[in-house]
Amino acid sequence: MFVLSILGTIAVLTAAQAAEQSDEKLLPAAPLNEQVLSLPGDPARPVTLQVTLFMPDGPGPFPLAVMNHGASSDGHPRDEPRYRLTFSAYYFLSRGYAVALPMMRGYASSGGTAAAHGCDVAASGLDNAKDIAAVIDSLAKDPKIDANRIVVAGQSLGGWNALAFGTLGHPGVKGLINFVGGMRESDCADQDAALARAAGTLGAQTKVPSIWLYGDNDKIFPVATWRAMYVRYTGAGGKAELVAFGNFMDDAHQLLSHPEGLPIWVPKVDAFLAQIGLPAAAVHPKYLPTPFPPATHYAAIGDVAAVPYLGDAGRKDYEAFLHQPLTRAFVVAPNGTYVVADGGFDAIARALALCGSHAAGCQLYAVDNDVVWKKDEAAAPVYQRTVAAGASTFLNFAYNLNPDCSTKDLPKIQLTQQPTHGTAKIEQRSDFPRFPATSPYAVCNDRQVPGMSVEYTPQTGFAGVDALAFEETTPPNHDTVFRLAITVK
Repeated sequence: MFVLSILGTIAVLTAAQAAEQSDEKLLPAAPLNEQVLSLPGDPARPVTLQVTLFMPDGPGPFPLAVMNHGASSDGHPRDEPRYRLTFSAYYFLSRGYAVALPMMRGYASSGGTAAAHGCDVAASGLDNAKDIAAVIDSLAKDPKIDANRIVVAGQSLGGWNALAFGTLGHPGVKGLINFVGGMRESDCADQDAALARAAGTLGAQTKVPSIWLYGDNDKIFPVATWRAMYVRYTGAGGKAELVAFGNFMDDAHQLLSHPEGLPIWVPKVDAFLAQIGLPAAAVHPKYLPTPFPPATHYAAIGDVAAVPYLGDAGRKDYEAFLHQPLTRAFVVAPNGTYVVADGGFDAIARALALCGSHAAGCQLYAVDNDVVWKKDEAAAPVYQRTVAAGASTFLNFAYNLNPDCSTKDLPKIQLTQQPTHGTAKIEQRSDFPRFPATSPYAVCNDRQVPGMSVEYTPQTGFAGVDALAFEETTPPNHDTVFRLAITVK
C-alpha cells in the first residue's frame, strides 16, 4: 500500500504501478553492481549453478560472504525465484563485502537435481556444501575478491548447508553463520532426531567457529529441535555460539525477511565477525534501511484523533494503516499532506521522500505499532542552512561548560529525521564555543572544548533541498529540537 494525500487530494498507486515498483522498493538505493553468473558445481557431479554476485563500489579486493538460500515446501524447486532479495546480503554489502548467492542444484536456473538421502541429513548437507566449495573456488579467481577472508552463511536449509560446509576445512573461510538452519526430509520418519544426530556428526568434523541464531516461535524448527542440535554439535567438539532471541513477529523462521529483525541479529553478527578477524563496521550504511526511531508514547497507536493535521479522509486512511502488514510507516506534514507506506526495503524512507516532494516539515507519526511523533519537534522552528555540494559540513557544535570553561557532561544528540538526499553523522569533536560577547561565558570562546556535532554529507551529484532534524539534550534536563532546511549547491 502506498497512499499520498496532498491538501485533501488522495492518490493511491494502482496494482500495475505497484508491480512496476515491486523490485525497486525491495532493493536498497545503493549500487549492487549485480552479476548473474553460471559457475561449475562439485566436479565429482558436474553441473552448472546459477550464482548472483553483488559488489560494493571500489577496486577491492573485497572479503567474500556466501549467503545460501532456504527451500520452500510449496511448488517445484525449479520454480523458485533467483535468490537476491534478502537483508542479509544488504548487511554484508554495508560492511564492505562482495556477496555471492548461489542457487542449489535443481533450483531456479541451476542444473541437476538434489540427491535424496532419507534420514542421513548430514550427507544431504555435504552434497550442497561441495557445490558451495566449487562456487568459492571459481569466485576466488576474481582479483576483486579476497580469497583469504571468507564467511559462509545461510538461512533455513542454507544454514544447514553452511554448517555442513564447515566439515570441508576450506582454506580462507574464517567462520560460519547459521540463521535458523536445518532441513526436513519427507522420507525420514523421525526428522528431529535425524537433525540432532547429524549435528553431532558435523560438529565432530568442523574446526571453523560458527554462530547460530534461532527463535522460540520458529514454525519449522521448534525450540527442542534446535537446542538438541546445538548440544550435539558442541558436545562433539564444534565451536558455536548460540543466539536464542526469543519470539520474533509471528514466526522466528522469518528473521531475515523483515527489517524489524536487524536490531536482533546485526549486533550479534558484527561481534562474531570481529572475533574471527573479519570486517564488521558499517562502511556503506546506505545498504541498510532507516533505523526505527524509538516510541515516544505521544499517544496510543490506535488513537486516531491524536494524529495531527489530518482531516476526515486522513483519519480514515490512518485507521486503514493500522491494519496494513508490517513494516508500515505513517508520515504527516503541517499542510495536511500525509503518506502511508508498507513493506519493502525501507518504508520509512519511501514515505518521507514522497511526502517531502510535496510538502515541507514532513515527520514520521507512527512506525509499525509505535507512535514515534514528537510534539516539540513539530513546533520547532525551521533553520535554513546552505552547504556545498559534494562536501561534508558540520551543522552544529553543542557543548556544556562550567563558569571556569571546564566541561560538564557532554550533550547528547539524537537524529529524529534522517536526510533524504544525504547522510547525517553524530560525532564527538573539539572546537571553539561561540558565546555572545555579553555572556559571562564569552571568556571561553578562545579555547577549544569537547562537544558533539552533526555532520551532513549530500549524496554524490545532488543539488537541491534536503532536510533533517535532531534533538539535543543538555544535562540535567534541557531538551531542544532543531529542524533544518538544507540547500545544497
